[in-house]
Amino acid sequence: MDHFLYRDGTLRAEDVPVPEIAAAVGTPFYLYSTATFRRHFRLFDEALAGLDHLVCYAMKANSNQAILKLLAEMGAGMDVVSGGEYARAKAAGVPGERIVFSGVGKTREEMRMALEGGIRQFNVESEPELEALNDLAVTMGLKAPIAIRVNPDVDAKTHAKIATGKAENKFGIPISRARAVYDRAAGMAGVEITGIDVHIGSQLTDLEPFRQAYLKVKDLTRQLRADGHDIRRLDLGGGLGIPYQRGNEAPPLPTEYGALIRETLGDLGCEIEIEPGRLIAGNAGIMVSRVIYVKEGEGRKFLIVDSGMNDLIRPAMYEAHHDIVPVQEPAPGIARKTYDVVGPVCETGDTFARDRSMPPMRAGDLVAFRSAGAYGAVMASEYNSRPLIPEVLVNGDQFAVIRARPSYDEMINRDRIPEWL
Repeated sequence: MDHFLYRDGTLRAEDVPVPEIAAAVGTPFYLYSTATFRRHFRLFDEALAGLDHLVCYAMKANSNQAILKLLAEMGAGMDVVSGGEYARAKAAGVPGERIVFSGVGKTREEMRMALEGGIRQFNVESEPELEALNDLAVTMGLKAPIAIRVNPDVDAKTHAKIATGKAENKFGIPISRARAVYDRAAGMAGVEITGIDVHIGSQLTDLEPFRQAYLKVKDLTRQLRADGHDIRRLDLGGGLGIPYQRGNEAPPLPTEYGALIRETLGDLGCEIEIEPGRLIAGNAGIMVSRVIYVKEGEGRKFLIVDSGMNDLIRPAMYEAHHDIVPVQEPAPGIARKTYDVVGPVCETGDTFARDRSMPPMRAGDLVAFRSAGAYGAVMASEYNSRPLIPEVLVNGDQFAVIRARPSYDEMINRDRIPEWL
């Protein structure tokens, strides 16, 4: 569910007509709903009610400060994967004890930043990382809390570029080596073992891969406890998918996911951490664009919009589907046309949809790309020297720009020309 609905013939974000925002900020822009963010966070939090738990929002999905502050005020922790994300979380007022640091390539500088600023745990992804973290913590006179990320070799049955739990993926330590690595960590002066971490992929639409992974984690927990390790926390990652295409079968709900966690792991007495990102942010945002031209091609009709692959790269990168709807509600029963929806970037890959059935569109019409709140603005670039587009947050009948569009001068003046030129 989201809060982008037609009312009186016009798409609204909560109580604000989308054309009103377009007139104020220009197109294209990202538009987020406060009510949807709140609802989706509560779904996860309530799904784990009665269990000792923390919902750590995966910041890589959408890391705007306003979004982080909104979720932090609801009690969310944060899952970060870089020093920059850690700094953003702290700037949004998230205390260190609610920040989990994941990622395969943590540098010593990033580790130092988190140790100095406070951290709930490092999710350690390799033995070299474990050594580096231990050495640094010892020199700082600290103990770094850790969970070791295990790779359970489970096929998440998702897109190859976002699968993380198979043996050939770069993430985690093979589960077959876990006991040896935990024994090694137990002998290190600079780390403190807190638990186990696992994450098998993103946009999962079936609970069975989760079940397989969690049962392996359950067995490992019992083995590690028998080895004398104090396993008191299980970080189960994120990955639950969202319905990008309306009318298709919906992915499992957070309530069903929570029930699976209780069924597989609820008897271990561990604190549960989860790291949802896409399901919290995805349907909480849309991207609004304006039609520049309707172009007749050889046997094709192109809808050329003012947003490009640099603004929303998911279709070009993942062959991802986004529903694209007119901002003005079409009349019932109107004959539809078929368009290739494309942007202005000088790449054939700058295509959002092929053979998409839509109501008749004209130059100047506004369209909304649904389910664009996750992995949209955070993956945007200035390719073709196109400025990053604004982000706007709605709350009831109010809206605010939470990231402004830079001017051409602001974008260009970041360059530095050496003296010899």
